[in-house]
Amino acid sequence: MEGVTLKSRAIVFAMCSGAVAFILALAATSSGGVDISNISRALIPAIVCAAMCWASTERSIAGTASAIDAAIARLAQAAQGDLSDQIPPEIAANVPQLATAMHALFAQLNANLDSVQRLAMFDPVTGLANRTNFRRTCERLLSTMPAGAGGALFFIDLDRFKAVNDTMGHACGDMLLGMVANRLRAVADSVALPEGGPSPLIGRLAGDEFTMFFAQVDSAHAARVGRAVLFALAEPFDLTGTDVAIGASIGIALRPDHGDTLTDLMRAADAAMYHAKSSGRGRAEHFSAELAAQITERAGLESALRDAIDRDEFALVFQPQLRIGSGQIVAAEALLRWRHPQDGLRLPGTFLPRAEETGLIVEIGDWVVHSVAETIARWSRLGIEHRLAVNVSPRQLDHASFFRRLRAAMHRVGAPARLLELEITETLAMHCSDEVLEAIALLRADGATIAIDDFGTGYSSLPRLRALPLDRIKLDRSLIEHIAEDAGARIIAQAVIGLIHGLGCQAVGEGVETQAQADILRIIGCDVIQGYAIAQPMDEAAFLSWSQGEVRWAAVG
Repeated sequence: MEGVTLKSRAIVFAMCSGAVAFILALAATSSGGVDISNISRALIPAIVCAAMCWASTERSIAGTASAIDAAIARLAQAAQGDLSDQIPPEIAANVPQLATAMHALFAQLNANLDSVQRLAMFDPVTGLANRTNFRRTCERLLSTMPAGAGGALFFIDLDRFKAVNDTMGHACGDMLLGMVANRLRAVADSVALPEGGPSPLIGRLAGDEFTMFFAQVDSAHAARVGRAVLFALAEPFDLTGTDVAIGASIGIALRPDHGDTLTDLMRAADAAMYHAKSSGRGRAEHFSAELAAQITERAGLESALRDAIDRDEFALVFQPQLRIGSGQIVAAEALLRWRHPQDGLRLPGTFLPRAEETGLIVEIGDWVVHSVAETIARWSRLGIEHRLAVNVSPRQLDHASFFRRLRAAMHRVGAPARLLELEITETLAMHCSDEVLEAIALLRADGATIAIDDFGTGYSSLPRLRALPLDRIKLDRSLIEHIAEDAGARIIAQAVIGLIHGLGCQAVGEGVETQAQADILRIIGCDVIQGYAIAQPMDEAAFLSWSQGEVRWAAVG
């Protein structure tokens, strides 16, 4: 029970002993009855017995009781979080084993708490501050800096770390991260800072992303630090006897120019880092007004795209593909347009990259899936047997579910798959997963055809091309642009067309803009052509009207 000590127990023991002596004495002195004289006589031995028991017990347990009482009080303090105070000396004097156990217990608890603290606040791979620790420390430092005091935040992203992880394994990847951390520490130690100023902060945010904060530095000083980090990380790393070169892209944000809070500085440094990556990697970029404008523009574009999805502002236009020689329409490519309420009809290049970045391409892709399926079903009912070609985005090609949804939409509206053609870029086709290939194969089994788009701009593997279920390959416009005036360009285009025919596919020339280009393509064996010289992209009504006319461009007739 709470509050019960050994001394109190000794008192209870003495009282109980006295009570027993009293009862025995009373029984011995009473001869058939109990009166006041018997009770008085019985009290004397009872009191003597209780006093002797108390004296004996007190003598034997006084020291131990005091020590144990002190131990109980000290453990109660420990339960409230106090592990730093010393263990009372009477415990060691009277119960040494208990003192030793308490020392070991507190030492283990302190070690465990230190371990928990390290795990919670420091990255176990590099020993650097983790995201939480870095943010707390940096925010505390920023809050103590005078208004207008300079500082620089660095966002550092390793350029080729994923390749190391993929080829050499995660153990080597962790070893490399540790080496990177050591080089960042060396750079921080080598930077000359004002005396009495705070030390640089270094942290690992996640994966291959590191961050550093230097107080009391200006733009020129920050640029020198950025160059020092680039130089340090550009040097090869020795991983198990193998020299590994990675490099880094760095974004730099300055206080107070780009913000006074850590949130503002991190947003600016992150944007500058991504600008460095998109500008060729292996460089350090300062945040700028131009980048700020780009961020604002991207945020506005994302918001407008979300509104466009909700308001159904997208539309399909169609550009015909004609067979060379007969002029017959064999297909139409469905092209996406955005009916912007202020800007009018916007081309995909002005908004699809942002849709890819934000993931909105998935919702836009779903809209395209349903629109294409409904268009094919509608054309089939009208007796129009032109294939409808649709481009597959990189994000969609990563997920077999896109092709399953397309197949389900085709079945749902009764659209014949023979009128569907999927266009996949050359580069993406080289990296299709087996699951995606299986989903494409199901569509092809239904009658759909598959085309490679932008052929000649990527890095194709001929065995891979032979293994893919292809029907048509479209020459990129860069292969066609100069064939009318450049003999070398004609030779290359003819060789590519021969390769396409050798793979058992039809050759489609896209981006045809002149009569001369069409003439050359016909001579060197191209099967189908498409481009502004044939017809510009049109809405559905205009395309159907155009396709029913008798006049065809003379070059294909």
